[in-house]
Amino acid sequence: MSRATILGLSGPSSSGKTTLARLLRSIFPHTLVLHEDDFYRPEEQLPFRAGLRDWDCAAALDIPALVNALSFIRENGRLPDWLVSKEDRNSIGEHGVPLNTIAKLKDSVKAWMQGSGKGMLNQSRAMVILDGFLLFGESVREVREVIDIKMLLRVKFAGAKERREKRSGYVTLEGFWEDPPGYVEKVVWPGYVEEHSFMFEGGDVDGTVNEKVVEDLGIHVCPGGGEWPMEKVLEWSVDSVMKTLSAHAR
Repeated sequence: MSRATILGLSGPSSSGKTTLARLLRSIFPHTLVLHEDDFYRPEEQLPFRAGLRDWDCAAALDIPALVNALSFIRENGRLPDWLVSKEDRNSIGEHGVPLNTIAKLKDSVKAWMQGSGKGMLNQSRAMVILDGFLLFGESVREVREVIDIKMLLRVKFAGAKERREKRSGYVTLEGFWEDPPGYVEKVVWPGYVEEHSFMFEGGDVDGTVNEKVVEDLGIHVCPGGGEWPMEKVLEWSVDSVMKTLSAHAR
């Protein structure tokens, strides 16, 4: 019997994944966060795109190690002892969600756990949120197939570029990475489009979702076209998790 429910939270770089994962962890009890970024290969092993090291593709990740970690989590209901997160040392911006909204959502989850969600999350069965830029693409099917709840956040190119370029950089195995000029348009966004265009009408990732494709894959795509504030994204996410867990229990 599985001792963990795995929630995959994906989306473009700077779409709010890590912020949302940490907020959900604070709202749902018995919940942990696993960062896909902790499974990067050493920088010298990364491929190149447009003459630059490509951190935003499947080849940059140690997929077998990630799959092994997910298997361990399912069997044990906790993160592996060997996993020490460097991602937790990266800064994220202010979430902007009012404290009273978070309190109301905690109350909603508490009421749910006393009703239709009783027994869903406890000491014997945790929820682990896997936060990552690439969880549902065809190149990572072995990851996608072991995720119980799939949620995709959106952000348009202009928003992703603006947010990412405000960041100071990222902690890596070797030290610290700072994006070179033009990195979003040359590397980050093309990689996202290649892996996710099949989920959208006409391959336009800023456009309309292909509902049949995402339904067949069981992916919940956040409404709002990437324009919603984090407060609204959080409310949608909490509601989606409760409804999906309840449906799985039937």
